[in-house]
Amino acid sequence: MPSDVQMKAMNGVHRVALKLTGGRVGWKLLGMPVVELTTKGRKSGEPRTVMLTSPLQEGDTYVVVASRGGDDKAPAWLYNVEACADVTVSVSGGPAQPWKARVATADERARMWPVLSTAHKNYAGYQKKTTREIPLVLLTPA
Repeated sequence: MPSDVQMKAMNGVHRVALKLTGGRVGWKLLGMPVVELTTKGRKSGEPRTVMLTSPLQEGDTYVVVASRGGDDKAPAWLYNVEACADVTVSVSGGPAQPWKARVATADERARMWPVLSTAHKNYAGYQKKTTREIPLVLLTPA
């Protein structure tokens, strides 16, 4: 599984690609829109930003997957969202706006998971790698 350093490096490379191409490369990945999610660090209170793909959108709600590549450990941004639902989101390079984030309910996940994991097989593979149920996080404009 990727280490925290590797995850941060991948996000850094993603940001560099966006900057070097003036946003022409990097706002779509594997057919999914990319969102830039900024959370408040649950311990530090400092802003923490991560680039995530959204394999499913329902109206103005973007769904992101707290998979961490199928690691048994959840991504740090998930803990931040659970501690504070007030986030900022930039969709496909648009301006960062205030949004709300929340973990999908069991019923929502049961409905959404088959749809997104069928369309994007990598998520089904991530779920097979871990014993934890990978949460879905719903991002909605505030």
